[in-house]
Amino acid sequence: MKALVFEAFSGPLTIQDVPEPAVPDDGVVIRVETTGICRSDWHGWMGHDPDVRLPHVPGHEMAGVIEAAGRDVRRWQPGDRVTVPFAVGCGRCAQCLAGNQHICDDYYQPGFTAWGSFAEYVAIPHADGNLVRLPETMDYAEAASLGCRFITSFRAVVVQGRAAPGEWVAVHGCGGVGLAAVTIAHALGARVIAVDIKEDALAVARSLGADHLLNARVQAHLVEQIRELTGGGAHLSIDALGSGETCRNSVLCLRKRGRHVQVGLMVADYQEAPIPMSRVIANELEILGSHGMQAHAYGPMMEMIVAGSLQPRRLIRRTVTLQEAPAELQAMGDFGILGVTVIHPGG
Repeated sequence: MKALVFEAFSGPLTIQDVPEPAVPDDGVVIRVETTGICRSDWHGWMGHDPDVRLPHVPGHEMAGVIEAAGRDVRRWQPGDRVTVPFAVGCGRCAQCLAGNQHICDDYYQPGFTAWGSFAEYVAIPHADGNLVRLPETMDYAEAASLGCRFITSFRAVVVQGRAAPGEWVAVHGCGGVGLAAVTIAHALGARVIAVDIKEDALAVARSLGADHLLNARVQAHLVEQIRELTGGGAHLSIDALGSGETCRNSVLCLRKRGRHVQVGLMVADYQEAPIPMSRVIANELEILGSHGMQAHAYGPMMEMIVAGSLQPRRLIRRTVTLQEAPAELQAMGDFGILGVTVIHPGG
């Protein structure tokens, strides 16, 4: 099969012929119809993720058709249209048994702990607990756009952040994750402040429902302005980028008893970023993380998409072939790509 491969961190990205994956006894092999390109894939290529082993095939935001199922699979069969959470549970550990497969103690992550979906085929273990059936009305591109960004934002805004109608939600960073958070918060009836350093990203946020736009590059007193706009601070603030500055701003812009949700990956120099804990204590703030979403939890999100109140397809900005994917992945390091880019491996 054809796959995008790198053999050195930050090294050449090439399209190669590689062996097709074996079918796990408890898993499936999926024919990849579409797969998203995410900045997490860029981090893996740069060597920021200790799980990646060389040579490697990235990709974790996939949708496709089951090509083959293992002998122990009970719920799925060849021909089923599916998508997959980016963090796959083992089905046996304490977290999985409690329903928290997305933070499995022995997690399997295509594109990181194993070869991923920048390929014509990908293997997924423990299929009975880790696949999501696609609604008949959902095409593969929209399903891939759920990827890690949309589902992580959905859990961050709805479950972890508990956004409610009329609340103020600040979103710091308007890449794929941030724009998803904007559209989800808006769909819930929240009032949204979108923050970024690029006017084109802010313009997209406006089109997705943001009520106020703030350019952090030109705004000298960003935190103060958010607190003024919201009459005391945001109820919920999301760092959708992942930097020391955006994390700090997100915490500081909250009102008393507000919730900060960290979604953007804190890697490299930001792994130990300081948090203003004195403010956390004095104002009884909540500091929460959000890491994907379990397969069994997709139902409410899918219902909103089918009903039309959520439209993740609006985040899709570009579709490319596998041959065009190396240049797209390299460009992720510049934060220059708005929304979601998807690959058609067979294209």
